[in-house]
Amino acid sequence: MPEMKIGSKMIGPGLPTYTIAEVGSNFDHDLQRAKDLAKLAKECGADAYKIQNFKAPKIVSDVGFKGLQVAFQAKWDKPVTEVYRAAEFPRDWLQEISDYCKEIGIDFFSSPYDTEAVDQLEKLGVPAHKIGSGEIDNLEFLQYVAKTGKPVILGCGAATMEEIEAAVKAMREVGNNQIVLLQCVTNYPSPMADANIRAMLTLKEKFDVEVGYSDHTIGVEGGSDDPLGGLTVPIASVALGARIIEKHFTDDRTRKGPDHPFAMEAPMFKKMVEGIHALEKALGDGNKKVEPSEKDTVVIQRRGIYAMRDINPGESITHEMVEFLRPAVGLRPPALPGILGKTVNKTIKAGEPLKQDDIA
Repeated sequence: MPEMKIGSKMIGPGLPTYTIAEVGSNFDHDLQRAKDLAKLAKECGADAYKIQNFKAPKIVSDVGFKGLQVAFQAKWDKPVTEVYRAAEFPRDWLQEISDYCKEIGIDFFSSPYDTEAVDQLEKLGVPAHKIGSGEIDNLEFLQYVAKTGKPVILGCGAATMEEIEAAVKAMREVGNNQIVLLQCVTNYPSPMADANIRAMLTLKEKFDVEVGYSDHTIGVEGGSDDPLGGLTVPIASVALGARIIEKHFTDDRTRKGPDHPFAMEAPMFKKMVEGIHALEKALGDGNKKVEPSEKDTVVIQRRGIYAMRDINPGESITHEMVEFLRPAVGLRPPALPGILGKTVNKTIKAGEPLKQDDIA
């Protein structure tokens, strides 16, 4: 795999996990609120603040969605096309939100859904592009994005291995191998039983790319079934080797809007980021050794060889004369075969440990 960098951060083994706060439509069509959420994401430890760039007429069809409102969209109280129109992030706001993110020190990029959006994001100098799962078989568009030469983070929700293979091939054909595949379940919220985190490992092995997880699980109160409030899948994914974690982000899940109900609220997002970085330390280097914090415990938890009765000078040591007790001062149990039958050169009182110097 080639070295990959997003913003100022390298992505790869042994490096800190890259966390993305996905705002979606949670800016509620308010630029100041979008900035406030960016600042909040930064305070929660997110590496990136991400929005979505689409224009409703270029992503959804009024005719196609007429009378069609299924899956998670069935919960919407307005027609699909109206919801998309209300969720558009105005493109004349992009420069300002990009500048603001630079000012506060958080990476800014987006999920573009048309070539015009890609071109505008490129002018802003975004460090990467995130492609939503719904575009995985839009190969012409994938190649357009890949030609930017930027890292492409591709969601793989509701996709077959054959579709993912075609997508990866298309991007590599135009010379871009900076690809991160995100395991994802495209239901909002998604059930824990469908998370299939191990599929992430399959993607890594099959396509020789870095991987991560775009997670839509949330706590029981959010309509999902994670007793840890949406932490289980991200933390477990990092334990298995995820390099990027993306999670929908809000300050209040009760606000009105299609993305708020399944988004992770700021306090829990902060806990997720802290948990991820704590886990990275806990994973260690894989080499089994006595760790610095446990060196002193060896003496108090292991056993030494102790005299069960007084042993007088010149007596030969027998098994019946000794017992193994804590702490492990003096000789330890593995030394016993080497001293059986040997004589002691001093009196060893009952309850005293045997030491190497005591053996004649």
